[in-house]
Amino acid sequence: MRVFADVDADTYVDGDYGTLPGTCATCLRCGHYTESYGTEEGSILRCLALLREECPKRESNFYVGK
Repeated sequence: MRVFADVDADTYVDGDYGTLPGTCATCLRCGHYTESYGTEEGSILRCLALLREECPKRESNFYVGK
């Protein structure tokens, strides 16, 4: 199933060496979110892939950034 996710590529993520620019993706069905360092396309795709892997409802959705 294809599910939309809200992608914010203009946020900051806490890391071991301080706060870094990052990306956050939030599932619009259940509200689960993932974070990734960086703001480029690869970071966005990583967040969407993590949503699929970490789905709290154990669904195998394909996430699309909105």
